[in-house]
Amino acid sequence: MTPQNLMLLPLSTPKLSIGCPILDHCLGGGMPCNSITELVGESGSRKTQLCLQLTVRAQLPPSHGGLGGSSVYIFTEFSFSFRRLQQLGNLYHASYPNLIRLEPLEDIYGRGVHEAQQLIHVLGDIEAFIAIDHTRLLVKLIVIDSIVALFQSQYQTTPANLKRQSKMFFNISGTLKGLANKFGLAVVVTNKVVDFIGPHDGVNGVRLGNLESLDTSGRRVSPALGLAWAHCINSRVFLARHEQSIGVNIRNTPSTTICSQTHRTFHLVFAPHLAYESAEFVIKKEGLVGVSR
Repeated sequence: MTPQNLMLLPLSTPKLSIGCPILDHCLGGGMPCNSITELVGESGSRKTQLCLQLTVRAQLPPSHGGLGGSSVYIFTEFSFSFRRLQQLGNLYHASYPNLIRLEPLEDIYGRGVHEAQQLIHVLGDIEAFIAIDHTRLLVKLIVIDSIVALFQSQYQTTPANLKRQSKMFFNISGTLKGLANKFGLAVVVTNKVVDFIGPHDGVNGVRLGNLESLDTSGRRVSPALGLAWAHCINSRVFLARHEQSIGVNIRNTPSTTICSQTHRTFHLVFAPHLAYESAEFVIKKEGLVGVSR
């Protein structure tokens, strides 16, 4: 990269809107292209929901917060969430009948992957697929849901295997960043959390990332795959949930009924161009929607 080449780069990076001004504000406008954004959270935090939401919204033109493109959705654990995606597709087609086709799922390409090495081969196939341009809309979004599933059973915690695992992290992330920069893609990957055992001020007095800010369901947690993987991504979004017990007075009933209410929060943990931000959100039929404070 030379100074002359830097001058030719666009002043702003295209972004994919989540569809909610509150959550988009946390991201500085949306999910950025030309980089890798990680969604991390416990099971049930709605990571997959957000990914499905993004695949449909990616088909909208840039003037409406989309990327005017199709998506590749790589799933590694469970079967593809076709039913929920169909619901979102029908909803967005009804809201944008002239901008999203009648069958939006035809612009979303799903692929199952179960091993890290297989993912490398699939990413090579995706590059050829994009270059040949077989799609009605250019591919503008790649989703991997989830990255941690590829490493949970394949690598044991021995020094040699951890070294191999780190090498694979950088191989995968390097390939993804190469695709993102070459074709102007947004890349979104999901990750799980593990319990964090350690002092609140970090490890040996040194803060590693934003560990103390990650709290969900009354547990202190940290993203799976450790620091090696953290160096492979550009931005990290943490989706947290907290159960709160509240008393509800039911009419004509002398006693108070205790009910559980779920509070969900969206945290931008780190990004190269943004400060920490957070917002509460709820799940509606159109997906994740931020709540004004």
